[in-house]
Amino acid sequence: MAAAPAAVLLGAGAAGAAPALARDRVGEGQRLEPTPTCDDGDEPTPPQMEGPYFKPNSPQRSNLVPPGLPGTPLTVSGYVFGLDCRPLSRVLLDWWQADPNGAYDNIGFRFRGHQYTGADGSFRLTTLRPGLYPGRTRHLHVKVQAPGQRILTTQLYFPGEPRNNTDPIFDSRLLMTVQQQGSQLVGSFDFVVNG
Repeated sequence: MAAAPAAVLLGAGAAGAAPALARDRVGEGQRLEPTPTCDDGDEPTPPQMEGPYFKPNSPQRSNLVPPGLPGTPLTVSGYVFGLDCRPLSRVLLDWWQADPNGAYDNIGFRFRGHQYTGADGSFRLTTLRPGLYPGRTRHLHVKVQAPGQRILTTQLYFPGEPRNNTDPIFDSRLLMTVQQQGSQLVGSFDFVVNG
């Protein structure tokens, strides 16, 4: 079975206390469906094609939103785990996406940037919901590379998108958990990579 977004260990309390899971904290009293844990024998996060729009040397930043650009705010957060289910620090995440109108910036670095996971393996990306363009459903691109390891190139998808049914590249194992909170979207996804 391939890796689905893993439940996230946020920390444990006193000895013997149950760990807090990210799925238990989302949405004020609202529980998400349980997801497989990292150590249940699943494979690493599946790769996907890079596509024609990757551009190297993006700026280091966790906020991809150009000043003053309208769109639906989107925050994506999560963790990067190794195959041993331990969070990985200093993992490179290089993001790129279409703007809210479905266009990629191939001249500059709008909606492009890279960041590193924290000591606890966490990341947080601030952006706008990507627009649609012909033949594809709504998605984010990312390259994930743990120190000294191979690069995982993949894409993350939004649940409930009508084009998920017709996009030939779409992979349901790469669906983020996304919730509407006021006027913004809050997404989460956990990566499992060789570490």
